[in-house]
Amino acid sequence: MPRTITVWLRRDRSLSYGQSADEFTAGVLHARTVSSGVAWTPETWRSKVDAQAVAYEAPERMDAVCSRLRDLPPLVTSWEIERLKKLLGDAQHGRRFVVQGGDCAETLADCRPSVITSKLKILLQMSLVMVQASKLPVVRVGRFAGQYAKPRSQPLEAREGVHRPSYFGDMVNRADFTEDGRRPDPENLLVAYSHAAMTLNFIRSLSVGGFADVHHPEYWDLSFMRGAGTSDSLRHEYERASQQLAEAFRFMEAIGEGEVEELKRVEFFTSHEGLNLYYESCQTRQVPRRQGFYDLTTHFPWIGERTRAAEGAHVEFFRGVVNPVAIKVGPSISVDQVIALIDVLNPQGEPGKLALVTRMGAKRVSTTLPPLIRAVKDTGRDVLWMCDPMHGNTQVAPSGQKTRDFDDILGEVETTFAVHAACNSILGGVHFELTGEDVTECLGGAAGVTVEDLDKNYASACDPRLNYRQALEMGFRIAKQLSFHARTG
Repeated sequence: MPRTITVWLRRDRSLSYGQSADEFTAGVLHARTVSSGVAWTPETWRSKVDAQAVAYEAPERMDAVCSRLRDLPPLVTSWEIERLKKLLGDAQHGRRFVVQGGDCAETLADCRPSVITSKLKILLQMSLVMVQASKLPVVRVGRFAGQYAKPRSQPLEAREGVHRPSYFGDMVNRADFTEDGRRPDPENLLVAYSHAAMTLNFIRSLSVGGFADVHHPEYWDLSFMRGAGTSDSLRHEYERASQQLAEAFRFMEAIGEGEVEELKRVEFFTSHEGLNLYYESCQTRQVPRRQGFYDLTTHFPWIGERTRAAEGAHVEFFRGVVNPVAIKVGPSISVDQVIALIDVLNPQGEPGKLALVTRMGAKRVSTTLPPLIRAVKDTGRDVLWMCDPMHGNTQVAPSGQKTRDFDDILGEVETTFAVHAACNSILGGVHFELTGEDVTECLGGAAGVTVEDLDKNYASACDPRLNYRQALEMGFRIAKQLSFHARTG
């Protein structure tokens, strides 16, 4: 018999217009008995507490949208998901390295060829210099084609005494602080789906057309690099790395008397935070000749720091999907919580199934990360370790804008490499918020962005991102770490 537990939930987790902020925050709690042992389905998450529940009105409208989403074609395929899981399993054991990056929050307005290709180019360029330095194949995962929802620390935002729902991303509402703009609209899920589909269609067309042919990495930059104001030294370093890699490919083909066919096309995989569970669950289904349920909105969803409670709705949902899943792990997590999450999300210990993406902060990573690594090793569990050096290093500038310092970001990456080496563990990947544009959101690096520069081109919808020059410089610094640890490992 499945045991039952009592979970306290808000009777109504929606903010009604006309309801005060205090009434919403206080809520009306009631006891609800749920079963913790029932069989999983794409809907069992509804019986759990959703820490980022959206205040939707009119349930019948959400029901209609969900019905439509269930009938729409999948955005990704099960064989792509299985392929990525295999590659992540390789990275887990040091045979590959994962580069995951893209916007903090995609906007619908940025579904444009120039924006998409810029993000692809910087991922390609970062991965190229890592391949050249480490001699390891690199798995490229983009935070795109679905990163339209963002968690918020508070459900409401106040401006001049007016309280409205926070901006939860274009999948939910709009950034403009108006009553209509901030009202969560279920139809936005369908709009986000269509923009994700268009983005994926364009990316796949580029890949098939030879955009990412590694025989010609020089096609990925040139005017793009000059347009972004890249320094001569950084440009020359990249050109030297790309030439060396191209020469290596030509040498391999000369020996084999033919083309290295698989190098003509670079694989791209998509990822986003699986925050809106209506969206995720409606595209989750079984496919012919495969077992289990696949979340077909993306290849590689992740669970955020705010939604990783083992008894919460997000862990409940993602424990049931076949996809590889990541969890963001911050400095407040305990060893027991990490072990519990691993046991819930990957009870069979499947390689490539679960990634722990640590985001500790440059000042805390040396003390908070080692106990977690040792606990996972000592208990015989195995995961893909990745480093997100962005979120633990956010600061607020005197202007009130959120920013991050390049040196802090780099410091966390370098310390994380060192900690894993000291623990006889493997850092298998990195996770960045970055853009191919010349924004001024993060301080320092080769771009030389200062506090006074933040207003020049601060374009992020939510969090500060590395710009093109900072991202490419970061790629070189990570490449040196990979090369060093490959020699000393």
